[in-house]
Amino acid sequence: MKRVFSGVKPTGHLTLGNYLGAMRRWSEVDQHEADALFCVVDLHALTVDHDPGRVRRLSRQAATLLLAAGLDPKLCTVFVQSHVDEHARLSYLLECVATDGEMRRMIQYKEKAAAERAGGGSVRLSLLTYPVLMAADILAYGTDEVPVGDDQAQHVELARDLAVRFNQRYGHTFVVPRATHPQVATRVMNLQEPTSKMGKSDDVGPGIVYLLDEPEAVRKKIMRAVTDSGQDVVYDREARPGVSNLLEILAACEGGDPNDLAGVYETYGSLKKDTAEAVVELLRPVQQRHKELCADSAYVAGVLREGAENAREMARPRVDAAYRAIGLLPAG
Repeated sequence: MKRVFSGVKPTGHLTLGNYLGAMRRWSEVDQHEADALFCVVDLHALTVDHDPGRVRRLSRQAATLLLAAGLDPKLCTVFVQSHVDEHARLSYLLECVATDGEMRRMIQYKEKAAAERAGGGSVRLSLLTYPVLMAADILAYGTDEVPVGDDQAQHVELARDLAVRFNQRYGHTFVVPRATHPQVATRVMNLQEPTSKMGKSDDVGPGIVYLLDEPEAVRKKIMRAVTDSGQDVVYDREARPGVSNLLEILAACEGGDPNDLAGVYETYGSLKKDTAEAVVELLRPVQQRHKELCADSAYVAGVLREGAENAREMARPRVDAAYRAIGLLPAG
């Protein structure tokens, strides 16, 4: 079977965008069709100023929500990144293969560094090098496919480049992965800024629907969503981003087509009402399962412990081989 790796970063509460854009496919498709690993990439949350307790809480919540969304530890490996030392071990080796220029060309680094400076903060070195850690996450497992959105495609390309470069210099060690962009995934936009992605790191604002939002909060946010000038309901992502976002969300919830749905509605109000109810019903079983899992924290801890053990067994031989290949003296 092909091997798939993907993860979520505990920098904010998981959103409807995380679910429709990735988690639902992981549950419904990837864990059944691949040897799949899904990881809470908590080390990545340390690249910016953070509260340690909050990172721990969000890491636990993210892991619980992955299970609540349908990931089955009998079918896939669910674990926390920092529980598997091979990620950090391999990251340093890949830093010795990557170049400063490659890191500084990363679009997300440029954007996040600029935001940090604009806010009066300092830019951590880890923010510059975290794409190498992401490459280590992928390469440690012999990953064949990495399902990502467009904003992460550049990082998978870096992982490919580093794998090829390492193999050429030190001998074949790594599988060269490829990024995949699932057609069934939905790119959910911010309800108040429909030209921007609904991101969990924003963490505030009425434009973000969180997976654990109460039903009334979901309805209020969607009913207050920004639409567009004009009154007719038209699906046009460029010219009508607000109403198109609502149509895409509704289509994703009900399995329809946004173009077809546009012909069903005559007013924005009716579209918003149906979209709100569809999202509430979509999230209901996830929230119920999350509540059950929170009441059984020992089960979640056991899943993560076993997941880390499985991940460690998969990663260690390849990382040890990389240590030997690059010239480090074996221990013992």
